[in-house]
Amino acid sequence: MAGLFEGTGDGGAAIALEELEAAILRSLEVQMLELIGPGPGGESEDPLAALFAEGPTEAPADPALARLFPDAYGEPGKPVDPQTRAAAGEFRRYTELDLRARKRDDALLVVRALDTLGGAGGVVRAAAGECPRWLCAFNDLRLTLGARLEITEEDEQGLYDLPDEDPRKPLVMAYLWLGALQESLLEAMTG
Repeated sequence: MAGLFEGTGDGGAAIALEELEAAILRSLEVQMLELIGPGPGGESEDPLAALFAEGPTEAPADPALARLFPDAYGEPGKPVDPQTRAAAGEFRRYTELDLRARKRDDALLVVRALDTLGGAGGVVRAAAGECPRWLCAFNDLRLTLGARLEITEEDEQGLYDLPDEDPRKPLVMAYLWLGALQESLLEAMTG
């Protein structure tokens, strides 16, 4: 393995990470957990009460969170009529908490797998059933970094040509690396 995922023959995938790569990936996932935040009422909430919890009706103000939890109706950046806004708010109210929980669970899955390395480099394995969750976790990181960097489809090619002194360079490198991880994991799953 050369820092990308390879199939394990049983539908799963494995990747050899150097210590620094594992630390960066773990740090990014922990930051994702902090961005998403705990569930309503914290992590010790009564599971029965969580069934009846209602989420927010307004889109998050933070562009990264708005990208992770977009409105269900209308197009981003375009005016929305009051009826569509109300429908989007109602949809969000009943779905966002579950979506946040799933994104937290996916990020935690990756963090826990990386924790098995004990702070060192090594091989991390994702079972066949876990691979889609790893893909989702990587996608959430890329969406967040893309929002923070204000990347558009037109910008993507120019990212490879950023000068080293550009302050965005480390985040851009992480964004591109996560894309390569996603691609290799998808190939490992389907190959």
